[in-house]
Amino acid sequence: MTDQTLAWPADLPRPTGKIIAVHISYASRAEQRGRRPASPSYFLKPASSLASSGAHVERPAGTQLLGFEGEIALIIGTAARRVSLQEAWGHIGWITAADDLGLYDLRGNDKGSNVRNKGREGYTPMGPTLIPATDVDPSALRLRTWKNGDLVQEDTSAGMIFPLPQLIADLSQHLTLQPGDVILTGTPAGASVAEPGDVVEVEVDVVGGPTTGRLRTIVIEGPGDFDPALGSLPSVDDAQREEAWGSRTAADLPEQTSGLSESLRAKLEEVPVAGLAQEMRRRGFNTVTIDGPRPTRSGRKMVGTARTLRFIPGREDLFRSHGGGYNAQKRIFDDVGAGEVIVIEARGETGSGTLGDILALRAQARGAAGIVTDGGVRDHSTVAQIDLPVFCQGPHPAVLGRRHVPWDVDVTIACGGASVQPGDVIVGDDDGVIVLPPQLAEEVVDAALTKEAEDAWVAEQVSAGHPVDGLFPMNAEWRARYEAAASAADEGSETR
Repeated sequence: MTDQTLAWPADLPRPTGKIIAVHISYASRAEQRGRRPASPSYFLKPASSLASSGAHVERPAGTQLLGFEGEIALIIGTAARRVSLQEAWGHIGWITAADDLGLYDLRGNDKGSNVRNKGREGYTPMGPTLIPATDVDPSALRLRTWKNGDLVQEDTSAGMIFPLPQLIADLSQHLTLQPGDVILTGTPAGASVAEPGDVVEVEVDVVGGPTTGRLRTIVIEGPGDFDPALGSLPSVDDAQREEAWGSRTAADLPEQTSGLSESLRAKLEEVPVAGLAQEMRRRGFNTVTIDGPRPTRSGRKMVGTARTLRFIPGREDLFRSHGGGYNAQKRIFDDVGAGEVIVIEARGETGSGTLGDILALRAQARGAAGIVTDGGVRDHSTVAQIDLPVFCQGPHPAVLGRRHVPWDVDVTIACGGASVQPGDVIVGDDDGVIVLPPQLAEEVVDAALTKEAEDAWVAEQVSAGHPVDGLFPMNAEWRARYEAAASAADEGSETR
């Protein structure tokens, strides 16, 4: 950071120590992300990431998701250690604008630390001027961000989940905030993605009062010479695209179904997979059963919407770059929602496990409806005892890296010979697993329920000694007798 664009006080140490950033702190951002934290959480950025207004920031060649986040930056004026909420604001010397840039392509393996994706050179521009914190109401600060001249973010510190003094007091419980330290206080809704050629501007002000002026950052393309022998390579999936852009619509992704209605779920719980398969065949769908996987424990029904995980064949260099750390497999088990089924493409390869008891327990704790894999399962007997339907090709003791590399999530996959897309309806029982396109699920289950009622009546007739000829399937005579019996049953239920 140079003195040319940010008038740093001569008696204040340069920020060569701590830059502390807050994860989610605005109500608007929490609503957009669909998760509201109960307490603030933090990560660190290196001082080498600092840049001034007007600086160029590089998006490495071959990467896609350089996220920008306009933020209010607080600069510590006097040391703070175990200060009270009432005292906290008095330790802030100045306020300025910041852009907390991050390369989502490098986010996966860092989990929440953000070391690689947010610690790159120039990824914390600040400035261009400072507002003295004296006599500034910490709840009256306004933050605005422009992308190529269009206003994309506007919020105030009054819209924060955690007031600014709380962040200072909380941090001071755990470490000493030194003069010159910087706190990046989080971003509101509207943060998105910048591409080479874009200009991002951020301004913090008090309406009708002092302003930082506009912090200006120009995005350019930089080298993308990542060495796979040293660490994991950049990679993106639809989950990262959605978070970077702010929404599935902004990322130009198809909207996912919102899940099953309670009435549809109840009907699917009632109908056997065999009945659903018959109705899908009547409609010309012959490749919607996931062939091979069997339940680890019989007698349990599985109904939910698909989340997908794709493994590619094992290769040592690719496993080094994608198999360690917070990889695609771990991400989906940490992110699966209530009523969702994790469906895993393992190419029918049974010579390795694709999950074990720890991940099965994590899915159960998240409220998942089940797991389907056309590969093997480690800790098979333990997994079978977990109260979660799991369908697999059998046990295998080997770890993932023997045959598979976890590659991406929430993409169209092939599992057991069936195509599965995120949001598809997945139903499983002792007969196997079937995939229903969401737009057909209601129609198919209603038809299957009708057919189940017919079959139950036919079974009663066969049990009474009638031959199956003409009865199964029903000819015109038996059809008339069935409809008469069904009508009489309906009339009887109405009079009760």
